[in-house]
Amino acid sequence: MTADETLARLDDDHYPAYTTGRAAALLGTTPGFLRALDEASLITPLRSRGGHRRYSRHQLRTAARARRLVDRGTPIEAACRIIMLEDQLEEARHLNSEQRRAGGSPRPSTAARGVMAGM
Repeated sequence: MTADETLARLDDDHYPAYTTGRAAALLGTTPGFLRALDEASLITPLRSRGGHRRYSRHQLRTAARARRLVDRGTPIEAACRIIMLEDQLEEARHLNSEQRRAGGSPRPSTAARGVMAGM
């Protein structure tokens, strides 16, 4: 691997650069919290050759979202589900927007727009 290829990985949000200990320290939490997020299938860290969990920046941002909810009193399982649903909703909105731009489906009805605006 060249130096340029190595540097390019540093810009990749999905490159698993952080060990469990480092990730926990950055988030101000415990390795057990990160393992719980893995068990709940919110984030799935890659594994090193030795079997150690490695986290990406993208995964750390997701873990930080969970931490904020848990810090406010939301059970960890519920926090994980909330984040999964938020992410699914965002993806659906993005796909709908792309489809409308491409001339696909018509715009949502007035009632549907009112419901979406309240979210």
